Amino acid sequence: MPSQKIKSSPARPGARATIADVAREAGVSKATVSRFLNHRETLLTSDIATRVEVAIAALAYSPSPMAQALKRGRSRLIGLVVADVTNPFSVAVLRGAEKACQQAGYLLMLFNLGNDSRREGEAIKALTAYQVEGLILNTLGRDAGTAADAARHGKPVVLVDRRHHDMQADFVSLDNAGAVRLGAAHLVEAGYRELLFVSEPIKNVSSRMEREAAFRSFVADASDQGMPPVIRGTTFESTEDDRDRLDQALRSLRQRAQGGLPGVISSNAVVTLRVVASLARLGWRLGVDLGLVGFDDTEWSPYIGPGLTTIAQPTDDLGRLAAGCLIERLNGLDLPPRQILLSGRLLARGSTVATAPSISSST
Repeated sequence: MPSQKIKSSPARPGARATIADVAREAGVSKATVSRFLNHRETLLTSDIATRVEVAIAALAYSPSPMAQALKRGRSRLIGLVVADVTNPFSVAVLRGAEKACQQAGYLLMLFNLGNDSRREGEAIKALTAYQVEGLILNTLGRDAGTAADAARHGKPVVLVDRRHHDMQADFVSLDNAGAVRLGAAHLVEAGYRELLFVSEPIKNVSSRMEREAAFRSFVADASDQGMPPVIRGTTFESTEDDRDRLDQALRSLRQRAQGGLPGVISSNAVVTLRVVASLARLGWRLGVDLGLVGFDDTEWSPYIGPGLTTIAQPTDDLGRLAAGCLIERLNGLDLPPRQILLSGRLLARGSTVATAPSISSST
């Protein structure tokens, strides 16, 4: 047959070609192009099939995966909302969830709140508009209403690390109470008696509340557990712009220790870095002037000072299990909400070496 010459003339220069553009270019209907794209060439003459094929190549047309998925009634998209993508915990959970989604044939869409609880509703509404099939939430947990709305519209929700008040959903988290006891017991066994728990603002954030409550319980119950009776503990809430207050809290901790060993538990990697920066400003040494146990074993933990003692969270497993729970729901699993708590693991390094501190009245 004679060669076909089709002049490419998209209706909207610079815009992505649509099925209507292809139909116009080939001189056929959109239904004909659709038949070709769905591999039903047997319904077309060879001449028409060739014209459609040439038009697709000329316009560099590619079908929208979203549109194709929606035609089948499934987007194969899962939404993940994280409180703070700069927190290594959130990134690690994301990686675990992404791997599980890929293995099951889903794509993950991320929305970062930047620790702004006012955006929780915005995040869920935005992801819902993209037709995600379900949601994994690692948020501050302060807007349960919007998340509950998503669930009421038939979208399953799985919560990671932080609960939403009165919301019934699968929940995957570290065993916070057990992890705090692990870190506090390690400090006491190493000889630390005056303890400080440093956290980001605690109010209404379930994981922070659970960790702080576990710390207070540990201090109160220390004598009943056969540990030295003279153990004191206080809590300090840290924010980005309170460097002076954090420095003063650490000075006060050493003063209360009265020549003994002061120890700190930091509630996450962000707080750990704030404590380490404060020590640098004060000219103190980890494991000598102050002991430190930090939540989250980051890649840099072994390289800070003599090495940071950390409580490693099974972040990959948390992300993988959260995605797995959601995919089970999408596949029709109908069970009461499940709670999965995983144990932390203590990695002891030089920041908790039991060495007598060198107290200076000037600091």
